Amino acid sequence: MKSLGYLGAFLGGALAGAVVGLLLAPEKGEDTRVKITDAVDDFMKKHNIKLSRKEVKDLVNDIADAAPEA
Repeated sequence: MKSLGYLGAFLGGALAGAVVGLLLAPEKGEDTRVKITDAVDDFMKKHNIKLSRKEVKDLVNDIADAAPEA
């Protein structure tokens, strides 16, 4: 059971690193947010997780707002 915690922490760190990398890339912020939103949508469909488009956009915006603090 402890290994699931480590795996979750690793995957969470990898996701956070990827998001920060995307946010710091030399693209317009709107383009980056669209890419992140699309990636989250694909992940949600693949894992059969139900969230509305607005909830996903809110999640992406929350991640974008938190990224400079990291």
